[in-house]
Amino acid sequence: MIDIQLLREDPEKYKTAAQQKGYQVEIDKLLGLDNERTKLLQQVEALRQNRNNNAAKMKGGKPDQTLIEAGKKIKQELVGCEDKLKQLEDEWLKILKQIPNLPLQDVPVGSSEDQNIVSKTWGEKPSFDFEPKNHWQIAEQRDLIDKTRAAKVSGSRFAYIKGPLVELQFALIQFVLSQVTNPDIIKNIIEANGLDLQPIPFVPILPPVLIKEDVYDQMDRLEPREDRYHIEGQDDNLWLTGSAEHTLGSMYKDEIIEEKDLPLRFIGYSTSFRQEAGTYGKDTEGIIRMHQFDKLEFETFSNAQTGLQEHLLMIATQEYLTQQLGLPYRVLTKCSADIGKPNARGIDIEMWMPGQNKYRETHTADYMTDYQARRLQTRTRKHDGKIELVHTNDATAFALGRTMVAIIENNQLQDGTIKIPDVLVNLMGGRKTI
Repeated sequence: MIDIQLLREDPEKYKTAAQQKGYQVEIDKLLGLDNERTKLLQQVEALRQNRNNNAAKMKGGKPDQTLIEAGKKIKQELVGCEDKLKQLEDEWLKILKQIPNLPLQDVPVGSSEDQNIVSKTWGEKPSFDFEPKNHWQIAEQRDLIDKTRAAKVSGSRFAYIKGPLVELQFALIQFVLSQVTNPDIIKNIIEANGLDLQPIPFVPILPPVLIKEDVYDQMDRLEPREDRYHIEGQDDNLWLTGSAEHTLGSMYKDEIIEEKDLPLRFIGYSTSFRQEAGTYGKDTEGIIRMHQFDKLEFETFSNAQTGLQEHLLMIATQEYLTQQLGLPYRVLTKCSADIGKPNARGIDIEMWMPGQNKYRETHTADYMTDYQARRLQTRTRKHDGKIELVHTNDATAFALGRTMVAIIENNQLQDGTIKIPDVLVNLMGGRKTI
């Protein structure tokens, strides 16, 4: 959520930003409600003071009927004002929550993802002396993925991952953890990219996959609700998370973190759940677009001064890990309409998929500034004692299914076997092919 004081000072900036992001927001109405709210708050505070003064006069003496009647009148007026204030604040907050975060200055203005900018391309696309197959053709032929039986048991967009492909997934997990928990590797990534950050490694976390509705809303990741799975009949009104970041980013809700303990860097492994609403007919073959999938996700908490550099560190780490696998990719700087409501900046990485003859999104990196922290009330105590909101970042380390798709398609051999990336061979027990 944005800072209402900054909106009061420059509403036109927020109107422009909302328009560039493609959001229709009632900023003028919000400012009118904000003015009413301020006046009503003053009235409520004055009535509460009058009530306290009146009560003090009645202490220790014989009850005075005049004071009693005055107290009843104040109470009645206060109840009415408080009810009105509650209704007004509910409407005020509803509109305030709809206003998107301001994009950073280097975010290109655009009206759709088609206007994202390719900022970097890495690696050579593999050449084949045969017609490359897509991952589904290879996996089906080698009995690595079974969607038919999964559909019988769970419905469409589910799959049984089988045999050596399961081993490959766990090798990827172990590879990533071995890299990002190593302070020397983090230090090398920081230095190679000219960042001024501490070489603090990422701490592995297995987070909950269920989240309370109010916390999900405070993270601003609940919408669109039709893309989420709701657990019916629970007292806590729980939802299945769509990514590890949803419970990682909210873990310090209502807490104050000492600045000396920042940055906090985490990597979470989680099964994620999305309904993929609105994607009927898209990617029905294979495991590109599933209702259930596994991810390794970065999350960091920092102060405002280093928030953007943490974002750049995440992108650099994503690139480092992808390069270690030898997979060609490109980096997209996302335009204003595609970065998302809570984001100040967003990056996508797309790996080359030769069997599909196109790049496919495999990573995102999102910088939220203090937008999430404001509603979560995740704060830091500065060295001088001042309390400020933290800045948050999240990014994909590997979406494991899509990464395996890229490995299958880029490393396929003519006989249908799959070459395992060199960095994973030891983690696969010395096996070099699947």
